Amino acid sequence: MKLSFHGAARCVTGSKHIITLVNGKKLLLDCGLFQGMGRDTDALNRNWGFDPAEIDYMVLSHAHIDHSGLIPKLCKDGYAGKIYCTPATQSLTTVLLEDSAEIQEDDVKYENKRRAAQGMPYLLPLYTIEEAKNAFNRFVKVEYGHWFKIEEDIEVMFTDAGHIIGSACVHLKVKENNKTKRITFSGDIGRYRDVILKSPQEFPQADVIIMESTYGNSLHDNTQSTPDQLLKWIEKACLQKKGKLIIPAFSVGRTQEILYDLNQLELENRLPPVEYFVDSPLSVEATQIVKSYPQYFNNRIQKILQSDHDPFGFEGLRYVKTVEESKLLNFRTGPYVVISASGMADAGRVKHHINNTIENSRNTILLTGYCEPRSLGGQLLAGKKEVKIYGVEKEVHAEIGQIRSMSAHGDYEDMSQWLACQDPKQVQKLFLVHGEYDVQHAFQQRLMKKGFAEVHIPELHFETGI
Repeated sequence: MKLSFHGAARCVTGSKHIITLVNGKKLLLDCGLFQGMGRDTDALNRNWGFDPAEIDYMVLSHAHIDHSGLIPKLCKDGYAGKIYCTPATQSLTTVLLEDSAEIQEDDVKYENKRRAAQGMPYLLPLYTIEEAKNAFNRFVKVEYGHWFKIEEDIEVMFTDAGHIIGSACVHLKVKENNKTKRITFSGDIGRYRDVILKSPQEFPQADVIIMESTYGNSLHDNTQSTPDQLLKWIEKACLQKKGKLIIPAFSVGRTQEILYDLNQLELENRLPPVEYFVDSPLSVEATQIVKSYPQYFNNRIQKILQSDHDPFGFEGLRYVKTVEESKLLNFRTGPYVVISASGMADAGRVKHHINNTIENSRNTILLTGYCEPRSLGGQLLAGKKEVKIYGVEKEVHAEIGQIRSMSAHGDYEDMSQWLACQDPKQVQKLFLVHGEYDVQHAFQQRLMKKGFAEVHIPELHFETGI
């Protein structure tokens, strides 16, 4: 049996890992889009490093685009099998993929105008809206907590990863030559003190573990509550500076957490009386989907639901749906708050808002999660004084802020707690994925001290026996 890595290898996007059996059967874990990789992004997304037509099965850990975003292209390029995931993941992934296709079609139109002016050949989108919809009938919904067979020698079970609604850790029992190999893929590991979701579940002993490592060298800031931090930035940006506060936020997970925290401030009579806009049709749809799966909420939210029917809504909140409404926000003088996708500020409507506010010192851009270093959000966090947006250099005069406590990814203590149910002596190999190399190296040393003897950091397209 072999294992190969075709994304999220020494980087945090593009999750794709293939298990190849001796009989030639291939199982793909995740099929994510590379994001925020600068000039390399398009080439990475167009070149698989494997033949999609040779994949027999696919299992999806969760809906985020860096784990699901190339599924339509996989199907277009030859994959003919099913896609196994949890019900909530299926609901979220379909809306995310359709939105991703729309963004790609729009981005290609813009890029092709530039190419035409320079006499360069046109580009095609990775996939169209129609091609995204064609992939939707491949999904097979499976609940957490029970083993199911995808063929005679391969069994799969999902456990709750606590990362976003429907997120799962994937557990496999693969029989080969009368021996069973137990393989666990973490997907993305959530936090044990998440304000909305249940904690990650314990899972059966594994022989091989493929594990994310995004925050493998750091701890989240828990010294100040997230609502207090949001309040501080709203007061500074909107009340003191009389400017606009732009908050890039992933449509699934982060947007709902921000809305929940703002709702908490209103319940405590501390929410400043300014206007709050969620400028993302996808975020509106995703929030409705999240609300439809209350069984995945933790006990605290379950109790709040008894007295507050909508923990994600509050006075002054407005949802912006049309492009025209979104454009009109740029002509408002403020102060106001805009929450908009994407979280790394590399695509979507938030990029337009940043483009229109970044050169005014009265405005503030508040990052609330991990940003790939080459993404627009990553450049802003790095303190760049000039950034290129839509091909034009922009001077950074807006204040750049960050709230580190809002990540949906666990820190190294959360990840260590996730591993605590495992006997390190029985884990033959542990592979670190979904992390920057220096972070992974630090986490590798930490895990080896805990007794995991073989901890590897694979490169892109690396293949090894397991």
